[in-house]
Amino acid sequence: MIKVIIADNHPIARVGIKHVLETSRDFEVIADVATTTQLFIALENVTPDVLILEMDIPEINGIATLRKIKQDFPGVKVLIYSAQSEDVYALSTIRAGAYGYLSKTAEVDYIISAVQKVSQGSMFITNELAQRLAFDEGTQKPRRFFRKLSSREVEVLKLLASGKRNKDVAIGLNLNEKTVSTYKARLMRKLNVDNLVDLLQQAKALELY
Repeated sequence: MIKVIIADNHPIARVGIKHVLETSRDFEVIADVATTTQLFIALENVTPDVLILEMDIPEINGIATLRKIKQDFPGVKVLIYSAQSEDVYALSTIRAGAYGYLSKTAEVDYIISAVQKVSQGSMFITNELAQRLAFDEGTQKPRRFFRKLSSREVEVLKLLASGKRNKDVAIGLNLNEKTVSTYKARLMRKLNVDNLVDLLQQAKALELY
């Protein structure tokens, strides 16, 4: 029996995932939570084989939550489940310690196969994403750059793209402003731009808006 925690702030999503998993006798949903506060309380009391974690869960962003889980609960295998751009975030979350990434646009059957694979300690990404990672089409040129970005750089870029100032980014990621400026300069270099407007255009091309 594979024990699962579902962490998603949308009640319908939690109910839907739970229903899909419980159609199989291989799974037991031992908790479902809506916030990171609830998630860490649950993890203090129960130990899942797999945590299905929504990328945009409230209070702490998904990658920061993932890092904390890897530090405080290293035995928990995390599957990121999100509506965010799979091309951009899958690699970033895997770099941060996730065992897999499942887009909310994926077929329902993927949920069962993803959780089974992650529970075994294997990595999960969809076949479509694997093909896109292996072969960049000419029309997808801007997406080539995301491979160069660390998970922290993606976080910084996303916040800048949402209109946050350096100070706000620093507060949101628990950094100082000088460090944020360093990340911004690094992002410009990696994304081959020399001003903030073009940087935000690249963020738009990467679907970070």
